[in-house]
Amino acid sequence: MDQNQPGDILSRIVTDVGLFSDGLLMGFTQLFTGVATILGTIGFMISINGKIALLVMVLTPVSLFVASFIASRTFHMFQVQSEKRAGMTSLVEELVGNQRVVQAFSYEEKGMERFDQVNGELRVWGIKALFFSAITNPSTRFVNGLVYTGVSILGAFIVIGGGMSVGQLISFLNYANQYTKPFNEISGVITELENALACAKRIFDLLETPTEEPDAPDAIELKEVDGSVELRQVSFSYVPQTPLLQDISIQVKPGQRIAIVGPTGCGKTTVINLLMRFYDVDSGEICVSGHPVRRLTRDSLRRDFGMVLQETWLKAGTIAENIAYGKPDASREEIEEAARQAHAHGFIKRMKDGYDTWIGEDGENISQGQKQLLCIARVMLMRPPMLILDEATSSIDTRTEIRVQQAFERLMEGRTSFVVAHRLSTVRTADLILVMEDGNIIEQGTHGELLALGGAYSRLYQSQFAQS
Repeated sequence: MDQNQPGDILSRIVTDVGLFSDGLLMGFTQLFTGVATILGTIGFMISINGKIALLVMVLTPVSLFVASFIASRTFHMFQVQSEKRAGMTSLVEELVGNQRVVQAFSYEEKGMERFDQVNGELRVWGIKALFFSAITNPSTRFVNGLVYTGVSILGAFIVIGGGMSVGQLISFLNYANQYTKPFNEISGVITELENALACAKRIFDLLETPTEEPDAPDAIELKEVDGSVELRQVSFSYVPQTPLLQDISIQVKPGQRIAIVGPTGCGKTTVINLLMRFYDVDSGEICVSGHPVRRLTRDSLRRDFGMVLQETWLKAGTIAENIAYGKPDASREEIEEAARQAHAHGFIKRMKDGYDTWIGEDGENISQGQKQLLCIARVMLMRPPMLILDEATSSIDTRTEIRVQQAFERLMEGRTSFVVAHRLSTVRTADLILVMEDGNIIEQGTHGELLALGGAYSRLYQSQFAQS
């Protein structure tokens, strides 16, 4: 799923599924009524003249071969049309969802140019698909018209020869006309059916995307958590051709504070993703409380980790509901206490409805710093046995950061904690600092030990505090 844009997935789930269901509904409706009409008219035609009836039954399906010939060449056009429509959905989702960034960088005109380009491509392929599919029904009617004409001429000769009456011929021609109508109607909805098939392919491609590897049949619940974590010769890469983590080994004792530092892209957040089993290692093994994580259920593993990330997320709902996201049955007193510990209680009480204040999707009507405080309050409420803090205070002011850090100090007491940080002032008290570069741990030790070593950590530290 990392390879698909959110807008493309949204288009498949909403638009493609809708078009697919509409196409199937119309197709099955026409099929049911068409089959009933064909069977009934065949019976009446045979009762009047079996030989001519056989000729009609043999020649009329030729129109379906004509329709199939045209349809096979329009399927690709509908498929490309669906892809272009997904591209437009992705672009609109990108521009509308990041409207402030678009305006801040004066990207409106460039965004309109991109939209016009994608919309133009969608229009071109839409017209092609519609035009070529639109000639299906006239082609079918033309073939059936030739059949009707031929039957009329043949029937006229039979009437002249005395083989049947004029009334029988007229009745037969009426039944023949009714017999060909379902074929015309089926070809008339060929556009919808081809569009539905193109959408179905995209839907099934999504459904057949490899899912998260299920828990092992004998996976156990992680109940007794002592906080020990061990990585044994772990290697991992998001793309097989691009190695990232290589032969990483870490042994974390219960209650230790582990800081992970290093330049952007060195693999810090990847280590966290592996601990939470958002991804599984390519080789090696990760153990939590003595159990290999592959032998644990994901729910029980993730339940024992509390995460505060640099990228915040809030749902549409009240502030209280967002704080209690991981503990829906929490009392109002517990929620308020967690907010106090996160130093969010003050700004919440200043809001018109306090903890019942409604915030929009992703907290769009509060500041970034306030969103991060609410995410911190979530963890304060859960009080999990292990913590993961990934730039947890990056969006709040210095004064509040000091207070939150003090709250984290209290929360981390006796808990195994992993702290990912760029600001080294937040990792001085860590029991073990891991310095990563290009997917490898190049240095490890305490703050004092690494400074005395005079290596990469020392240079990084001096670059941040050279003027202090």
